[in-house]
Amino acid sequence: MTVQDNPFLPLTAPGIAGLTPYVPGKPVSELERELGIRDSVKLASNENPLGPGPRAREAIAALMGEIGRYPDGGGFELRRVLAEYHGVPQTAVTIGNGSNDVLDLIARTFLYPGVESVFSEHAFAVYPISTQAVGAAARVAKARDYGNDLDAMARLVTDKTRVVWIANPNNPTGTWLAAAPLKSFIESMPRTCIVVVDEAYTDYVGEPDFPDATHWLEQFPNLIVTRTFAKAHGLAALRVGYGLSDPRVADLLNRVRQPFNVNAFAQAAAAAAIGDLEHVRASVEFNRAGMRQYLDAFKRLGLEYIPSVGNFITVDLGRPAGPVNHELLKRGVIVRPVGNYGLPDHLRISIGLEAENARCIAALEDVLAS
Repeated sequence: MTVQDNPFLPLTAPGIAGLTPYVPGKPVSELERELGIRDSVKLASNENPLGPGPRAREAIAALMGEIGRYPDGGGFELRRVLAEYHGVPQTAVTIGNGSNDVLDLIARTFLYPGVESVFSEHAFAVYPISTQAVGAAARVAKARDYGNDLDAMARLVTDKTRVVWIANPNNPTGTWLAAAPLKSFIESMPRTCIVVVDEAYTDYVGEPDFPDATHWLEQFPNLIVTRTFAKAHGLAALRVGYGLSDPRVADLLNRVRQPFNVNAFAQAAAAAAIGDLEHVRASVEFNRAGMRQYLDAFKRLGLEYIPSVGNFITVDLGRPAGPVNHELLKRGVIVRPVGNYGLPDHLRISIGLEAENARCIAALEDVLAS
């Protein structure tokens, strides 16, 4: 949009003019209204098809009588439960309206014009958006096998670098880093650089050498680990996540955080969900079965894909993904094109219910054969 189109553009902060709005997955209601169809399936947003577990549901129901009250602005009970679960001080916890909110808090706290952040090609879209929105410069490392190339990222770090972003596993590619190289990378970073390890999908990973970066917090005061309840815990609609860090870092983030950024239902549900290990285990097993559906189908269809340890799989169609995606939408199947991530021939598909996966596979086969 130009100044002629929007006369308020010159009034914005540095970096805003070059941003384009984040485009979410198309809602089912919108697709059905546009195309006049019914019974669509949404496999675009990496949600847990099982939804929340019984403990979270009970916590939500118990709060209905308090809907007219503001939430606890400091999130005391949720922070207490999270601190106990992770074995960290309560002062090490920063809660957010989803982990996206915490990532944005990090950018607003540590990034500004004249400094830089570093992330990988094909990295989560929030990293470049938050960096540019505050007027900082982004330095993007070339990916290795669609994932984070730590050596390439390290070469981009300078005395101007204030934040390095690493999603492990990465979204939208599902790639991951083992413990030893990731820990070595963090050790090599200057203390003037905040290292963010975004672990939104960590619950789904079963690899033996996959790290839990929260165990390194005492060793690295410049480390922030972010988590979310939107994935394995099934609380996507409530928007609740958190960051763990050195209390001195958390103190700075909480100076920027809005006091009511996490609503009361989200706080209560998350506090209940964190201990519901049975529901997480069920969600993970369900995800693995769904992943096998897609891998078997891709093998049969001769499609390449990016091996994923998340609750989604990104498939290479060998052709521009846009027209294929359009035809899938016409068949009531919503997946995610990832051309904005530098993958124009790929679609990211969330793992859904068995019947939803089967419908997506059948629609994809039909489109590719036509």
